[in-house]
Amino acid sequence: MDAVAFSPAPNPNAAPFPSASPSSRARRFSIRGPRRRRPLPALRSSASPSASHHDVVVVGAGIVGLSIARHLLLHTPLSVAVADAAVPCSGATGAGQGYVWMSHRTPGSDTWDLAVRSKQLWEDLAAEMDGLRAGGARESLGWMKTGSLLVGRTSKELATLEEKIKVLSQAGINAECLSASSLHALEPALCVGNDGGAMFLPEDRQIDAFQAVSLIEKINRSYTPKGRYMELYNDPAMSLIRSEVTGRVEGVQTSKNILYGRKATVVASGAWTRSLLHSFLGPNSTLDIPVKPRKGHLLVLENFDMLKLNHGIMELGYVDHQGDNSHSIHLSSTSNEDEHDAASISMTATLNTKGHLVLGSSREFKGFSREVDKSILKSIWDRAGEFFPAINNVHLDIDEDKEIRIGHRPYMPDGKPVIGFVPDMSNVLIATGHEGSGLALALGTAEMVTNMILGDPGRVDFTPFSIENRFSGTA
Repeated sequence: MDAVAFSPAPNPNAAPFPSASPSSRARRFSIRGPRRRRPLPALRSSASPSASHHDVVVVGAGIVGLSIARHLLLHTPLSVAVADAAVPCSGATGAGQGYVWMSHRTPGSDTWDLAVRSKQLWEDLAAEMDGLRAGGARESLGWMKTGSLLVGRTSKELATLEEKIKVLSQAGINAECLSASSLHALEPALCVGNDGGAMFLPEDRQIDAFQAVSLIEKINRSYTPKGRYMELYNDPAMSLIRSEVTGRVEGVQTSKNILYGRKATVVASGAWTRSLLHSFLGPNSTLDIPVKPRKGHLLVLENFDMLKLNHGIMELGYVDHQGDNSHSIHLSSTSNEDEHDAASISMTATLNTKGHLVLGSSREFKGFSREVDKSILKSIWDRAGEFFPAINNVHLDIDEDKEIRIGHRPYMPDGKPVIGFVPDMSNVLIATGHEGSGLALALGTAEMVTNMILGDPGRVDFTPFSIENRFSGTA
């Protein structure tokens, strides 16, 4: 799972791991998410809002919004302001597994070129960090050259993997087929049965969202003394500011500030983009971008020494994450939404740079609910146990686990992001709908948005991501 869009549910009272009981037959671990900056409540100021002038205003300080700001600052002379209702990593960005992978992508698809370009930009940034500081990219980005294993447990799934290997190899990706015995040599703890195997992409990478965001913030803030960068956290956008004469969008009104954007306003607000646009454009607008939240749970086990992993691992069932798929398991839905919205569970597993085990993942449509579903947590754990028998001897006390990552992927029904200008608004752009690929596609998206603002053709075709003729009210 590459950078799966989960947001945290922090709990200041979460207890550390209890010691294993020597008298217990099964080892006991509780779950505790990684430390994260927590948003403060945004308060409306009773004073008159402060006004400032910039070239570009970005609404949204997730990995996509911050990366857009970074690319503009590095590659143009433009000034940038970023505003967010919370703080970075308090939403979708901070709760992913950090996959910068090609294994679950399809050559020739609408998102292929963007994924290839974005991965190259991450590689370039990692190489730059390796050359600049002790600890290099691992310390600054959580960069890990783990490679990826996409695994199957049946002969039918192995045949599917072999076909994927052919397609990826023809597209220039280094992909290898591993039999069950070869896979066992790489990952002794992983069990796929005699008929299973894996697709191995040794050049796939992993990053840590917190470390990556911290680095990007540091880069952005280096432009503050030059008068080119401003960030406003815990300051939600309230409305667009329009010219009374031309109707052109001139900036954004937040709860505390007025941010004028001479050249462009970019809305990069993830799963909240749809409601934010409705607020911005008013009840008479016919534009409806159908991005919606796809809720997920993720487990993080600190210092988990019962399972050693050498690679990032994902079951084949996660690949078909846009619709129904026979490889993952499905749970009954208690929501009022369609049957296809029932929760599904697919195994994903990684160890991060701190040695914490990160397990996923679930997918369901529950609106913006942040409620912890214990049945889903148990299903994630049980599903992992099917692939990693060693953890079946570990008792997971869900009732003691108070800090679970829960969040909302910005899901698009057609499976691709929305990146482009709003029709009839020549200086307002949207960048959303990356679902579980926000981290992986962030740098490529940032480059694309920058090219759009400058009027340059860009390295990746804009057309597949355009709003025009794609949604209601855009013909």
